[in-house]
Amino acid sequence: MLTFDEYQQRVVAAVRPLAPRSVPVADLADTLTGAADGHPLLGLVTAEPLVSRVALPGFTNSAMDGYAVRAADVHGATPDAPVSLPVAGDIAAGDTRTLRLEPGSCRRIMTGAPLPDGADAVVQVELTDGGLERVEIREAVEAGRAIRRRGEDLRPGDQVLPAGTTLLPRHIPALLSAGAPQIAVIPRPRVAILSTGDELVDPGTEAGHGQVVDCNGPMLAALAAECGFDVVAVRRAGDTGEQVREALTELAATADLIVTSGGVSAGAFEPLKLAFEGDADFEFVKVAMQPGKPQGFGNIAGATVFALPGNPVSSLVSFLVFVAPAGRVLAGRDPAIRTVEAAVAEKWTSPPGRQQFARVVFDEDGRVVRPIGGQGSHVLGGLAGSQALAVVPAATTDVAVGETLRIIPLEGLA
Repeated sequence: MLTFDEYQQRVVAAVRPLAPRSVPVADLADTLTGAADGHPLLGLVTAEPLVSRVALPGFTNSAMDGYAVRAADVHGATPDAPVSLPVAGDIAAGDTRTLRLEPGSCRRIMTGAPLPDGADAVVQVELTDGGLERVEIREAVEAGRAIRRRGEDLRPGDQVLPAGTTLLPRHIPALLSAGAPQIAVIPRPRVAILSTGDELVDPGTEAGHGQVVDCNGPMLAALAAECGFDVVAVRRAGDTGEQVREALTELAATADLIVTSGGVSAGAFEPLKLAFEGDADFEFVKVAMQPGKPQGFGNIAGATVFALPGNPVSSLVSFLVFVAPAGRVLAGRDPAIRTVEAAVAEKWTSPPGRQQFARVVFDEDGRVVRPIGGQGSHVLGGLAGSQALAVVPAATTDVAVGETLRIIPLEGLA
């Protein structure tokens, strides 16, 4: 039997980031509605540095509303002895004219408008009487006041983003302004979900005697989506090895990662084991954890396959601690599971020799945890009410009040 750490490290080490692809930077404008190919850029990881092709700002401009002046013309201005200058005209943001400021004059200018040649400062409007034809300037300014100079932010050739950057909303302004038509990114993993078992019926269908509603397929698809992966298929297969193998082969044509549920335990009819019987590219192991002891991992036709237990809680836990980290590696992201620490408010027991992932809820202050419901891998009510998984080390059998545990939140998985 493998320890939890041994198995997690094994599956994460077995995958590599997907091949990069170049995407038009203009797709960032489609992130709210989805780009044409269904792959908006937000959340993707850059595969190479993004270098600016232009200067930013692209022209010297005003940092505020006011008057463009020559600093020498307003030297000595004070509220008691203002300097009066004729206003030669207005310059609005978006003005594309090339203008020149003559000595002894000024121009009214708006924030972001291009500075006229000859001007070397802007007097903010609050330091004047706001005149339209002549203006009284009540404070002297030094050269460079309230000016954004061309290229002071970025120059051509400057790095905008390093490789390995996860694209977030704050990156959009620089990306769209840097002049690069494309950006190389690592695509999201395409994930296919396969539930196995003749006993499964469609969600929304009343389950008869001996039948079970397929809740694993939709749950795993939702987990994959919340982790930032692209779900390309959600299917079911029967209980024969041939049916499972055929379904997996078809899914591998369009998926980078396939997640199955059911058919991996020690029973007489385990379709995943039958599907990969004698296959050197696939292994079934027992992991010292609760829930989620039986696990399978390998590949088929170039797609990575995780074979998870069929009980819903086992499937969910296994996805979070094995599939999600491997999927993040495929996406070029850090595989580490996000955890917090919390103190225990109510004691419970943990199985000896197995790392437990107990379903828990937080107290109102969010600092202490309590178990919720039975900890059996089939208990769905407790799963629905839980807020996190408490990680109990394999050496701990009695979780004591006041003990501090690592906690895996069940929200904000991306």
